[in-house]
Formats: sequence, C-alpha cells, structure tokens
Amino acid sequence: MLVSDFSPLVGSCAAILTTAAFVPQAIQSYKTRDLSGISLPMYTIFTLGVAMWLIYGLLQHDWPLILANAITLCLSSMILVLKAKQTIKDKA
Repeated sequence: MLVSDFSPLVGSCAAILTTAAFVPQAIQSYKTRDLSGISLPMYTIFTLGVAMWLIYGLLQHDWPLILANAITLCLSSMILVLKAKQTIKDKA
C-alpha cells in the first residue's frame, strides 16, 4: 500500500522538524539566560509530555520517535532547569 510506504519517511521528517525547532530556543536560552517569555508551568507540562512520548517510543520500539524525543527531552529539560533557576532567583 502506498500510504504505508511513506509512513516511516513522514514520521522521520516530523521527528526531525519538531526536534530541530527546539535547537534555536535552547541556544538562545543558554546564551542569554533570558527566559522571561517562557512559562514555567507550560514547560514543566511539556517536558513531562515529551518524556511520556519517549517512553511510548521505547515501548513501541519506534526509533525515530525514540531519538527525536530523547533529544527534545534533553533540550526542553535544559530550558526548564534554566527557567526554574531564574524563577527561584527572581523570588529571592
């Protein structure tokens, strides 16, 4: 079937694009340490969601899903930690 032939390609492209979308934000956040426009609750929920997608990928043995979410989890966790540190510092 034609649809199933393109399914891995579409999944891989989606994984690459959504993961790559985090790279500029992670770089800028790390360089500037300015995370004032980022919501701590949203990033916490998002990072947990990415972790769940990673677990799902592991359970499904879906390598594009595993790789994309492992990388995204690292990037979003870095941003989350920076935001949490900034929030703690701002409250002090």
